[in-house]
Amino acid sequence: MLEKSKSRLLLALQKRTEREDKGLCIIEGEKLVKECKDWIEFIFSAKDTPNFREVIHAESLPRLAAVARIPQFSMSEVNARQTVLVLDGIQDPGNVGGLLRSAAAFGAGVILVECAEVSNPKTIRASAGGIFKTPWITLKREGAEETLSGLGREIWRLEKRNGARELTAIPEKKSRLVIVGNEGQGIRLEIEGESIFIPHAQSVESLNVLVAASLVLFSLRT
Repeated sequence: MLEKSKSRLLLALQKRTEREDKGLCIIEGEKLVKECKDWIEFIFSAKDTPNFREVIHAESLPRLAAVARIPQFSMSEVNARQTVLVLDGIQDPGNVGGLLRSAAAFGAGVILVECAEVSNPKTIRASAGGIFKTPWITLKREGAEETLSGLGREIWRLEKRNGARELTAIPEKKSRLVIVGNEGQGIRLEIEGESIFIPHAQSVESLNVLVAASLVLFSLRT
């Protein structure tokens, strides 16, 4: 059985404020625990705590889970990637996690501006370990435009608007920021850049932000 202090910690980590304060989160599943071993503080199972079901959010109960350190990456680590994906106000944890997974798959860094919390259990599961595999940072909206402009990168805004260019071929390799917004409000960041969109059948109104951004990252992969 876990020590009482560790059992209390598992319950505390159900709250965002506690995760942020302690810099810890819970990861679920034997595969993820194995892949992220360098970040793990301790491993536990249903045999170790009567609160296992209470602290695990997956529908299917995993054999193992663990408490892991939340990565703390720097802007320089993010900016070292040829492509940096900027998530502007994306509130769905599944989309945020999926985009972190795609960024890890295609070698991009990630900047989050007012998005769903990265240590949210649903975000972690959707990322399939992506939060540990690709550099990411969060920015407050105030001052974000200045910070992003200061990186000196070519800027793409993934949005379908008048004058937007179709992304139809793999472009010349350059250092780029790719900004994506949520499906309700779109991109809110007031920063100039080239508007691009993914052409698709007219019978489909729009692509999910996860799908569209992943296609862009694939075209820019290193």
